[in-house]
Parts: sequence; structure tokens; C-alpha cells
Amino acid sequence: MAIDALLGKWCLVSSEGFEEYMKELGVGMAMRKMGSMAKPDVYIIKDGDTITIKTESTFKTSQFSFKLGEKFEENTLDGRKTQTLVSLKDDGSLIQEQEWDGKKTTITRKLVDGQLVVECDMNGVKCVRVYQKA
Repeated sequence: MAIDALLGKWCLVSSEGFEEYMKELGVGMAMRKMGSMAKPDVYIIKDGDTITIKTESTFKTSQFSFKLGEKFEENTLDGRKTQTLVSLKDDGSLIQEQEWDGKKTTITRKLVDGQLVVECDMNGVKCVRVYQKA
């Protein structure tokens, strides 16, 4: 299973467009400022067929667990309750689709040159965050 390459601890090294993306999500100003300053560590853990993604920063820690291809309710860091579906593409990228209140965003996690690249997209507002393996 290609997900094994994504497992481990990842540290944020660069972030582009994150504040604009959070604004598009409807995140308030104070939370956007904190989110922009945070340098989170991301842990991707697999236990059997359950995958957990834990995001840890000085401001907040959140985690969610899922099985590939099974919808679940996610409580996001910014307080949204979403119906979320995570699937694994043939190229090894992990696609997370969140839907709430008639809105939708897609978060793609993939390996590029040994780094974890996280691309977020909502209504064409894109954000790219790059993580280095710890």
C-alpha cells in the first residue's frame, strides 16, 4: 500500500496562500492570524486499516482517524463539522474531500522529492504547504 511512504512525523517548512485559503473557508480573522503563524508538525500513523492524521502546534492539536473510502464526520481545527471522505489515488496521493453547509474543499497530500506536499483548494483558492520528514 502506497500510504506507507507518507507515514511518520513531518515538520512544516513552507506555506503559500494559507491565509487566503482559510479566509475562503470562512475562518475568522483571529484564528487566521494564529493559523498563519503556527508551524505545525503532522503525524501520519497507520494501525491496521485505520489511518490517523494528527496536527500539532503550539496553538492547537487536532487529529482524525479514518478508513480509506469510508465517509466520516470530521471536526476541523477551525470548528467546522464536515462529512469527509479520504481516498488513495494510484499515484500514492491521499485525497481528502470535506463537505459542509453545501460547501466543499479538497486537501491533497503527496510526496514530492521526499517532502510531504499538502495542497488545499476551495473554489479555486489554493494553498500549498510543504513538510520535511523529521
